[in-house]
Amino acid sequence: MAQAKAAVIRSDLDIVIARTLARDTARSLGFGPIDQARIATAVSELARNIFLYAGSGSVTVREIERGLRRGIEIVCEDQGPGIPDIELSLQDGYSTSRGMGMGLPGARRLMDEFDIQTQAGVGTTITCRKWRS
Repeated sequence: MAQAKAAVIRSDLDIVIARTLARDTARSLGFGPIDQARIATAVSELARNIFLYAGSGSVTVREIERGLRRGIEIVCEDQGPGIPDIELSLQDGYSTSRGMGMGLPGARRLMDEFDIQTQAGVGTTITCRKWRS
């Protein structure tokens, strides 16, 4: 299995780097163009949240296997303020930054698996996976 690759998120440019890393990894794993775009978009949304709400963090991308299935796993981590209300943050249209509120709910819809671990004052880790069909 391929080694994990990570992007440090500290600026808008780093969001683009993380997005490209995810798209390139998905392409190398045999995902089609539509799934590559879905994965890249989800990573872009999650990396933007890291930058907006925590200031910095990381996006790690790796190949995964479960039985005969192959896929991609993305882990987005920060040491920011945490998410006070996960359920509310996953509602379409909810935003604390006056944006469109598509970040977390949009990323969740684009991926097959989506998990949020968060603690106030400690940070947030979001793990999401997409399986090749």
